[in-house]
Amino acid sequence: PAGAAGAAGAAAGAAANILPHRAVYKMSLLSARNSSKVSDVRGRMLFEWADACDGWTTEQRFQLRFVYAEGDEMAMTTNYTTWEAKDGRRYRFNVRKLINGEEDEEVRGDARLAKDGTGTAAFSKPEPQDMELPPNTMFPTAHTLAVLDHAGAGDTFFNRIVFDGADSEGATEVSTVIGAAIQAKEDGAEPLLKGKKAWPVRMAFFPLKSDSAQPEYEMSLRLLQNGVAESMQIDYGDFTVNAILEKVEALPKSGC
Repeated sequence: PAGAAGAAGAAAGAAANILPHRAVYKMSLLSARNSSKVSDVRGRMLFEWADACDGWTTEQRFQLRFVYAEGDEMAMTTNYTTWEAKDGRRYRFNVRKLINGEEDEEVRGDARLAKDGTGTAAFSKPEPQDMELPPNTMFPTAHTLAVLDHAGAGDTFFNRIVFDGADSEGATEVSTVIGAAIQAKEDGAEPLLKGKKAWPVRMAFFPLKSDSAQPEYEMSLRLLQNGVAESMQIDYGDFTVNAILEKVEALPKSGC
């Protein structure tokens, strides 16, 4: 279905299965090319996906330490919070990044979409600016729900434009390849994952402002039908970071 209204309708099926949750991932360097300046990555990511009645809220907190080939180190802390209306039409975002404890960047704003997925993003930080969003744009939670919906329908390929507000560069074309469903790992340790279907999903991110034929980065994940990512690999080209789920807990129901 085209446009935000169609996306909202399609995503309603997947949304019914979503588990509001808090997950902690252990991050580490999976591989690096010989040319890579990065020699090690270590850290944690906390991810929360909560039901706020009329919308979904997400929070991602990264604490990563990069070690470079010359021996220098950098500590990066990123806090990224969003609110997204359940009809997929309104979105608020706030990103704060610290490098070695000093504020490096803050991005804040909100965005709206019309029925055809066109819209406007209004940034208040780093500086006030308005940005047009092209037809068929989606916000990130609607996109995740649509990926789950396509996975459940047996589709293997899904291509959409996504605006996440993570930086002031604008929207990104996301090409998604979905593999055949598998059962989540039956290690018995995590009842929230037990017996759930999982799909191997690979996403390639192409910023609309870039002319490069190569994606800015790619992400592979095992995505469960309840919205929990069991594992992730983020490929930046010259190095790849691995994220393994350490623990997950259900967040209380919103009571709406």
